[in-house]
Amino acid sequence: MGEKQHQGAAEQKKMKRRNAWRINLFFFAVFSLFAGLVIKLGVLQIVNGEDYKKQANRTEVKTASYPSPRGKMYDARGRVVVDNESVPAIVYTSESGVKAEDKIKVARKLATYIKMDTDFLRERDIRDFWLASHPKEADKLISKAEQKNLKAKDVYPLQVERVPKKEVKAIEKDDEEKAVAAIYRRFTGGYAFEPQVVKAMDPNEEKKGDEKVALLDETKESKQTSSVSLTYEEISLVSEHLDELPGVNVINDWTRKYPYEKTLYNVLGGVTTPEQGIIKEREDYYMARGYSRNDRVGKSYLEYQYEDFLNPEKATVQYTQVGGKLLDEIKRTEGRRGLDLALTFDMELQKEVDKIVESELRSASARNYMMDRAFVVMMDPNTGDVLAMSGKKMDGRDVTDYAIGTFTTQYEMGSVVKGATVLSGYQDGMSHNQSYLDTGLYFAGTGGKPKKSYKDLGWVNDLQALQKSSNVYMFQVAMRMAGITYQKNGPLPARPEHLQKMRNYYAQFGLGVKTGIDLPQESSGMQTHPKTVGGLLLDEAIGQYDTYTPLQVAQYMSTIANGGNRIQPRVVKSVHFPTNKEEVGPVVKKYEPKVLNTINNSKADIDRVKMGLKMVTSTGGTAAGRFGQHDVAGKTGTAQTFYYGANRSWWGNATYNLTFGGYYPSSNPKVAFSVVTPYVSDKDPVIKTIPSKIVDKYVELQKKYEKQ
Repeated sequence: MGEKQHQGAAEQKKMKRRNAWRINLFFFAVFSLFAGLVIKLGVLQIVNGEDYKKQANRTEVKTASYPSPRGKMYDARGRVVVDNESVPAIVYTSESGVKAEDKIKVARKLATYIKMDTDFLRERDIRDFWLASHPKEADKLISKAEQKNLKAKDVYPLQVERVPKKEVKAIEKDDEEKAVAAIYRRFTGGYAFEPQVVKAMDPNEEKKGDEKVALLDETKESKQTSSVSLTYEEISLVSEHLDELPGVNVINDWTRKYPYEKTLYNVLGGVTTPEQGIIKEREDYYMARGYSRNDRVGKSYLEYQYEDFLNPEKATVQYTQVGGKLLDEIKRTEGRRGLDLALTFDMELQKEVDKIVESELRSASARNYMMDRAFVVMMDPNTGDVLAMSGKKMDGRDVTDYAIGTFTTQYEMGSVVKGATVLSGYQDGMSHNQSYLDTGLYFAGTGGKPKKSYKDLGWVNDLQALQKSSNVYMFQVAMRMAGITYQKNGPLPARPEHLQKMRNYYAQFGLGVKTGIDLPQESSGMQTHPKTVGGLLLDEAIGQYDTYTPLQVAQYMSTIANGGNRIQPRVVKSVHFPTNKEEVGPVVKKYEPKVLNTINNSKADIDRVKMGLKMVTSTGGTAAGRFGQHDVAGKTGTAQTFYYGANRSWWGNATYNLTFGGYYPSSNPKVAFSVVTPYVSDKDPVIKTIPSKIVDKYVELQKKYEKQ
């Protein structure tokens, strides 16, 4: 028994030693952990403490820019052509460091107060939204092993690609979730402190009393523009709950307003939406000038051409953040409307000319199944000011504005070019009063088919050739310039250099070269370069080969009207500081009339052709009696051509272009003009009625202005 007690005591001793060892080990472990923690805290406080303190107290100052209206446009008589309309809008401005999950929370809350259009959403937008809404699931889309082999920039695109299609479909079928996705897409459309328009009021739905406002820019917006208009009820709801919606605000935005509605609509141009932002192809240009990516810019014609002036100075607000929290908000600048443009257009004349062209086009198209367009250009031949620029086009039974077609589309103009042909002949040494026998010309290889006028005119001189529109006379002038003597049934050895020589002469008048108008996308007409010229030289001399724009014809007539100076057409004559009054402000920049070149003709040459053009509208001329008592000089044109309009099933059908180019009054021209009516019967009266009516209206308005 004593032995057992001895063994028990030994076991207890061993147990105590083991427990003591374990306790010591435990205390050592605890001591080590505390020692490590103390060292870590020491490093944080002593070594890195100052850095962390600076980071916690870091002050970040950011500036946000808010939209100001673009510059206005006024017509030649100070009437507002393009204005701005205040439009309520809901915007979101993200502070730096705001997480995607926080933006989604705000988006969900905002979705309970507004109805959101979702038509603009792409599948990519929905995938982005799902990834932001499901960060844990998003992480599982790529394994850790894959991440090791991927560059950081390649991870997210792969996640986007791997979003399950069933999740995309689920969101697409859930209208509420899709609305949140649409709001989130708006929230993430730019950088921190760049206000993003979430929803705006459709300006064309807004009324002032019982009267609708003038046409506004909503009709020019892209498909991304919300088709669900912001309502005043929604504005009220959002305004009441702004404290629950960090980053959301209600502001007064702007849109373009057109007091003359669709008059010159396309020429005035359009402006991008905030969603479209700056034009991608010119991103470097805009960013170098301080634009934000979601800034609205001019995207076509006048708005595009004069962007540097029309662009406003934005209102700016300075935000101060300390430690990632917003501390202060200060408005730094009020912003300023863009500079205003004084245009050359007389909008009353423009409106009346548009009515004439539309009315005559409707009537003529009913008589001519292929006729689908008509054009008029009226300009001051002494300054280049474009007074009216009208183009109309049939779209089924509707007539649409096609004023841009006056300088972007080209047609065979026919005999209207004969004034340039005669003046070219003078430059090449032809004498005044030169006569040729107008009878059919026969050349080898033509199967006995003559090149002729509409009838044999007998002996005609230069003046009579213009008056009666002799083709044969112009053929003889062209052959003379090429050094070719006509021989009946002989060859016509015209070469490419002969054709180019005539084109060079025509270019002095603006035919076949750009006019220099201050609008983008101008066409110079169309020229081909055949290896074998032959009779094409004769076609060129009567306007049956190269094609020209209606604006080129107006510039050519201006060159003759003003005594030989090819004047540059312009639609903007000055730039002005904005004012709070409905009138143009002080001048910033004035554009003086610009002479591009002077034709190589003497005053006697020009006066003689002027005489011939006056004979055209007088007794015995091809336009006799068309203008009543008005002292108009000009030239008619009929070009045999083929249809190449919008209806491809008619392409290649034979038809005519009827034209007229002239100026008024012939003694001291104040206006030069061109009228072009393509794809019409050669007997149609449309080319008689449009020129006479536009001159009537011009004279009527001038008398009205003189009395004011």
